[in-house]
Amino acid sequence: MYEAKSKEIVLRRVREALAKSAPFLPPTPDFTSPLHPVVPVEDMSIVFAQNFIRNSGQFVYCENQEDFFDQLYIYKKEQNLQHLYVWERNLQNALAHAGIEFSDNEETFVKDAEASLTTCESLITRTGSILVSSANAGGRRLSIYPSTHMVVAQASQLVPDIKDALQRIRNKYKDNNFPSMVSMVSGPSRTADIEKTLVMGAHGPKALVLFLIDDLPN
Repeated sequence: MYEAKSKEIVLRRVREALAKSAPFLPPTPDFTSPLHPVVPVEDMSIVFAQNFIRNSGQFVYCENQEDFFDQLYIYKKEQNLQHLYVWERNLQNALAHAGIEFSDNEETFVKDAEASLTTCESLITRTGSILVSSANAGGRRLSIYPSTHMVVAQASQLVPDIKDALQRIRNKYKDNNFPSMVSMVSGPSRTADIEKTLVMGAHGPKALVLFLIDDLPN
């Protein structure tokens, strides 16, 4: 008698549950969609500059290569940079043609290097970071040893996110040796390990300066 009554109660509860409307189920998430909003190509330079400056970088927009030479000359004079080191042959030729003094003497590098100028692999819009590698003649030392690291890049090197920058470098070196070092630089060197006080330039450059040449079609 007890079992029959219990069974009746269970069946009644099942009928009552079925009579109610089904609970709302959220749609299945699309795991293939991008995590961050897509930035239009025409806005990437603006978003990159905002994020780069937020990372304490110094951003200099250049309308063309001639403007870059002018801006570099002004910055070098304002900061009183006497020893600018450049090891990439294409940059050396361009600066020599523009009449901008530089040094490529490795023997005096450790003693005199206060600033360096290098190129880069790409510019990552979402993080405002510069992707550098050991593949160019600047190697590793020019991006970490001098107090001021200057980078010249083209707007066509802007990519939306980190994965796009890594894919670009894979495509570039697929037929050659992949760089032994690939590094994402987000602003000048900093640390807060000592008494939780932020110190700039503790493990590398105190200043990171980007000269962005606009080479995109109007």
